[in-house]
Amino acid sequence: MLTTPAYAVADAISPLAPFTLERRAPGPHEVLIDILYCGVCHSDIHQARDEWGGSIFPMVPGHEIIGRVAAVGAQVTTYKHGDAVGVGCFVDSCRRCPSCQAGEEQYCDFGMSGTYNSYERGSDGRFDKTRPTYGGYSTRITVNEAYVVRVPEAIPLDRAAPLLCAGITTYSPLKHFGVKAGDKVAVVGLGGLGHMAVKIAAAMGAQVTVLSTSESKRADALALGASDFAATRDGSVFKSHARRFDFIVDTVSAEHDYNAYLELLTLDGTMVLLGIPEAPAPVAAGALIRKRRRLAGSMIGGIRETQEMLDFCAQHGVAADIELIPIERVNEAYERMLRSDVRYRFVIDIASWAAAAP
Repeated sequence: MLTTPAYAVADAISPLAPFTLERRAPGPHEVLIDILYCGVCHSDIHQARDEWGGSIFPMVPGHEIIGRVAAVGAQVTTYKHGDAVGVGCFVDSCRRCPSCQAGEEQYCDFGMSGTYNSYERGSDGRFDKTRPTYGGYSTRITVNEAYVVRVPEAIPLDRAAPLLCAGITTYSPLKHFGVKAGDKVAVVGLGGLGHMAVKIAAAMGAQVTVLSTSESKRADALALGASDFAATRDGSVFKSHARRFDFIVDTVSAEHDYNAYLELLTLDGTMVLLGIPEAPAPVAAGALIRKRRRLAGSMIGGIRETQEMLDFCAQHGVAADIELIPIERVNEAYERMLRSDVRYRFVIDIASWAAAAP
C-alpha cells in the first residue's frame, strides 16, 4: 500500500483538512497516477455537506483529475510511464449490464463506482463496502486502465481538469441530440457548466445565446463564443425569444420555471436538464404538446465519449477558464463558489502541494 497525503472532510459540518489515505499498488490492469491538478466541482460541496444524502465519511472529494502515469500493472497496454492522463467522475462499473456493454458506463444498471463517495468493486462486479473510494484532493490515485482517458498535448493540463466533469457533462447532450452547425442553441446559466456549454456548442458551429439572470455576464458570454445574450430578469425576454431555439442546455440547479424556457423552443425543439434543483419542478403538458417539444435529462458521458470530447476540445482549441489555487485555499474556494465568485472553475495545483510535502 502507498501512503498518500490528501484533504478530507470528517463529517458534513467540518471543513476540509489534511488527511492520509492508503492507495494500492497497481494490479495487472491498473495504473498509478501522480495527480497534478484537480478541479473543484459544485457537486463536491453537495456531497461533502451531505446535501444529497448518503455521504460516506471521511470523504476525499475530487473527480476532475489530471496527472501523469507513475507506474503500470504487468498487463497494461494502453498507457506507459509519463503519459498525461485524466480520471473523471467514476472509476469502475459492473461492466456487464447493457449500459456498460454499450460504452455508457455512467448509466450502469447497478450504479457506477464514483471516483469518491462510493465503493470499489470486487471481482464479481459488486460493490465492496469495506473499500470506499477517495478522490482527487490527493497526491495520487490507482485506477483500472479502462477508466482512464488520455489528455491530448494541445490542452493545457490545468485547464483540462474541468473538462472531465463540466466538459463532458455539456458535450454529451449536445452530441447525443445531434446539435450541428447553424442550430440555434440557448445556454441557461453561465457558471462552470454553462461556460463549457457555450464553448463546445460554438465549436460545433451552433449559434449560441446565453440566458442569464445576471446582466453583468454579458461581456463574458460574448467573449466565450456566444453570439447573443439575454438577461432573463426582464420578463419580456420570454416573449421576444419565443419559439427561437432548436436546443436549450439548462445548467441551473436553483429553482426556476421550466415552462417559461420550454416556450422558447421551436417545433421539435429539445431542452436538456443538467442541474438538479432541490425541489421538483412542475412541467405543463401543454408546453410540450403544442410544439412537439422534448424535455430530457443528461448526466456525464462514458469513457469512450469522454475521450472523444477531449479530442474534440484539442482540435478546436477549447479548454476551461480557471483560477488555479493551492490546496490550502480549498475551503475558501468552497465559500466563494457558494457566492458564485469564480469564473469559471477552481483548479487545485496538486503538484505544488506534493512537491512541498515533507
